Amino acid sequence: MSAAPDSTVPPAHQSVRAESGFAYGVIGADLHILGNGMPLYLLGNWSPAAPAPTPWLRELPSRMLNARNAVVGFHGRHDERRSLHAWLAEDARLSMRWLHGVGGQGKTRLADQLALEAGARGWKTVVATHGPGAVVRSASHDLRSDNHAGLLIIVDYADRWPLSHLNWLFSNSLLRQPGLPIRVLLLARTDDAWLPVSEAAAEQGAATSQQRLDALPATVTARTEMFSAARDGFAQHYGFAESPTVVPAVPLESAGMGLTLALHVTALVAVDAHVSGRRAPADMAGLTVYLLDREHAHWSRMADDGTHQVGATRGALRTTPEVMNHTVFVASLTGPQTHDRGRTALRDAGIHGASHRPDQILADHALCYPAAQPGDRTVLEPLYPDRLAEDFLALTLPGHSVTDYPAQAWAGPTSRLLTVRDEEGSAPAHLARALTFLASAAMPDRWPHLTGYVEEILRTDPLLALDAGGAALTALAAAGLDTEVLEAIEERLPPGSHTDLDTGIAALVHGLAVRRLPRTRDPLTRARELDRLGGRLGFAGRHAEGLERTQEALETWRSLAAADPQTHETGLAGALTDLGIRLARVGRREEAVAPAQEAVGICRRAAEAATPGARTDADDGLATALNELGIRLSEVGRREEAVTAAAEAVALRRRLASTNPAVYEEGLAAALNNLGSFLSRAGHRSETLEIGQEVLAIQRRLTAEDRAAHEPQLATALSNLGIHLWEAHRMDEAHVPTREAVAIRRRLAAVNPAAYESHLADALANLGAHLAGAGFLEDAVPPTAEAVAIQRRLARANPAAYEPDLAWTLSNLGAHLYEVQRLPDALTAGREAVEVLRRLVGVNPAAHEQDLASGLGNLGVYLIRAGRPEEAAEASGESVAILRRLAAGNPALHEPELLRTWWTIADEHKNQRPHAALEAAEQAVRLCRRLVAAEPDTYATDLRIVLTAQADILRILGRMTEADAIVRELGDVRL
Repeated sequence: MSAAPDSTVPPAHQSVRAESGFAYGVIGADLHILGNGMPLYLLGNWSPAAPAPTPWLRELPSRMLNARNAVVGFHGRHDERRSLHAWLAEDARLSMRWLHGVGGQGKTRLADQLALEAGARGWKTVVATHGPGAVVRSASHDLRSDNHAGLLIIVDYADRWPLSHLNWLFSNSLLRQPGLPIRVLLLARTDDAWLPVSEAAAEQGAATSQQRLDALPATVTARTEMFSAARDGFAQHYGFAESPTVVPAVPLESAGMGLTLALHVTALVAVDAHVSGRRAPADMAGLTVYLLDREHAHWSRMADDGTHQVGATRGALRTTPEVMNHTVFVASLTGPQTHDRGRTALRDAGIHGASHRPDQILADHALCYPAAQPGDRTVLEPLYPDRLAEDFLALTLPGHSVTDYPAQAWAGPTSRLLTVRDEEGSAPAHLARALTFLASAAMPDRWPHLTGYVEEILRTDPLLALDAGGAALTALAAAGLDTEVLEAIEERLPPGSHTDLDTGIAALVHGLAVRRLPRTRDPLTRARELDRLGGRLGFAGRHAEGLERTQEALETWRSLAAADPQTHETGLAGALTDLGIRLARVGRREEAVAPAQEAVGICRRAAEAATPGARTDADDGLATALNELGIRLSEVGRREEAVTAAAEAVALRRRLASTNPAVYEEGLAAALNNLGSFLSRAGHRSETLEIGQEVLAIQRRLTAEDRAAHEPQLATALSNLGIHLWEAHRMDEAHVPTREAVAIRRRLAAVNPAAYESHLADALANLGAHLAGAGFLEDAVPPTAEAVAIQRRLARANPAAYEPDLAWTLSNLGAHLYEVQRLPDALTAGREAVEVLRRLVGVNPAAHEQDLASGLGNLGVYLIRAGRPEEAAEASGESVAILRRLAAGNPALHEPELLRTWWTIADEHKNQRPHAALEAAEQAVRLCRRLVAAEPDTYATDLRIVLTAQADILRILGRMTEADAIVRELGDVRL
């Protein structure tokens, strides 16, 4: 197995999943399948909990805590229920809500109650279960919502789903039913993952909100009501009516009683102890031990042994209580498994041999803990609720202070054996669950002795933290593990961005920095720590936090460089470059130029003074600084300066790559990519296509070697090549690489929206433009509209960073809508684009005036077609005035756009304003003749078009002789 898991999403398709005689299918929805054949998620119709038989429930009292057994009716949470019903009634067609609260707070019960109440109002409810690691059973689910008032989709454990898998769920056709209100309720323990999930949801056009499920009201009255309701529900199964005489052994006003589960456990133990004549414990740990003792007693009874002791002899069940205890521990770590995987888990845990037959153990365990759904052919069903399973793990592992519960010497080795790789080096499929459960239980306010066991697992193999995925990595970062263990994981982190792990890596690095920085006295160590933290926060899309850390690092680097320039100026230059990047990411582009220029100055001095042995590193540093300076200059409209910086960077990178391609070819590709973009923006388009093709060839080679590390750059190369082809008038080819760029960026944004969805929007906007250029006019609208939706949302949060892209895409959307005869929509988009562009020009004319001119030109077209010639003349006239002024300063860059604008006015205004149209046509012909003289291959066709337009207008005005003269010039060929 590689050092880090592949972060990309395997290709998914829609199908029926069949394996070993079992098949799973859905009607009325998509089925998304991983490349290994496992469904990304399972969809099924929700059904209300079915009451379980009383004798079966009383065998194991903990069964009464499982919501699916419908023992305790729902009580309380009136405000939360009102909020959820108001959410169902909102006007939005699609809306998603993140309902979060600590384990045991009652999220699943509340969601089930909402489904029950919504069903009474005609809603259908579907449950989504994460697929990888789950067991697929034979089933076919009809998910069609015919004749229903709305659709509610409940997603449990949403914080443990990879973002990419949630994004596939959000794209399911089940959520795309016209006219049907659709609500997605995502249940989670914390809100840590909500920001990227909400961004992914908004990308799909969903309204988003979150709702915290707080602790129960602290008043004794409210908690007494809930306790009484739970007590009475349990008492019905114990067959006695005097339940009001049963009182809680734990004070209800204590802090731990804020959990719904805690109240239910208190009530259950109080009832069971009352019936059995035992004394109920007076603390939460004691209540948990009481319930777990009942588990042990049940194993002994099932084994026909009356001692109720761990280690009892074999009886009716062939599995001894001691082995059952061990097996329940295994199930708590693995979760439900197929029979074959269950056998493997027992073998790995050391439960095998002549006296411990795995098949018999699994069969006996299933008698005590049957599969969740009737007919499921699964084994190793764990304890429920999850919090009880976590407590069981913690109490079974030695090191706690609860003297009434026997820890087991085998528990530590078992936890290690179940988290080791197989002979081929692959991590177990249940690794994420095992580490997440152990880390969750190890939190400082629960069972901190578990940190030692997690640390032992990770000391042996720190890469397991990465194999477990980003969500598990985040949990481990919060579990209070030893710094040495976290640093061992840190040493194995991928060097750059890794789309699947960036969020978890940022949590890990941030946690380490919080520990290390207060005790760091060495300025150099402090500067490097802050550098590293700023970079990792940036990779995770936490740009504002990354900027703060980078600014702190820069202050330290300046002090170091002032004291010892020769040693520390290189570090100062790196911090200045990083500062420019961070400032640009938060929209402070003008401020970003100065630190980038300062960094180039430092690196240039270092390269000039470098000895021959140090020249390679010095040139590499200078090339990096020049690359970033070019980007910063281009972002503020200083295009020719950007070209100069990028060209110098390419020359340096090409020389370095010629001697060591393995090390420097990636840098050469980045430098070429930037140079091609800057040349295009500066109007030097004839040079860009060859550069784009060279970049793409390099990036394909690099991505073939390491997909996760290089796929973002491959997407950029594809996007840029599409632009270069489009600019070279190769319209039929331009959309092909752009489509591939969109596909890659959609996968990346699904994993980490904060870092990649702005790039996805760029690619979508380009795809729309290229499809329109190739004549696929209807197809151009959806990707452009999707890009606008993303950019509009991003711009609301950070106008300085995202309004420039929004304005450009709005202009394109207006043009595409106009082409498909949606004039009112085109006019709306065009007006919004001009409004945004006027704001941008007010801040930075050099960067945005050309775009404003283009937007005004388009708006003029929509207005003339809407029968508003005076407004059209005003918009078109302002566009021409801007372009004439810009073309006077830079003809190569701005004259092509001026030509297009003249021709558009001539063509669109000829019927309502023929004299103004003729003047525009004459201007276009004069300009185009000059351009043809310089570049005949590029502009010959354009000259024929504008001449034809001029002839048509002359005919409209009745000037036939002049029109015929133009036709003769064209060789009597009409275009």
